[in-house]
Amino acid sequence: MREARDIILKPIISEKTTTEMQDMKYTFAVDLRANKIEIKNAVEKLFNVKVKDVNTMRMTGKVKRMGVHSGRRPNWKKAIVTLEEGSKPIEIFESL
Repeated sequence: MREARDIILKPIISEKTTTEMQDMKYTFAVDLRANKIEIKNAVEKLFNVKVKDVNTMRMTGKVKRMGVHSGRRPNWKKAIVTLEEGSKPIEIFESL
């Protein structure tokens, strides 16, 4: 089995995700091969919280150009993790 740090790559911090944190929803960039059960176990292990729900989506990489040459950023996977009621909030900024 893979380590929790190999599954959860980094938190995604934007204006939208910080407002969702008030509803106990946290967004992470995760490994492309990780499934919902692995993501749930990794978040519970890393942050010592109870997870209620995990929603995942595959994000396609953007096409970028440098002059006449075009390339693509890699595809990645995003997970939105909802915590149980009564769980303590995750301190994202301390865990970076």
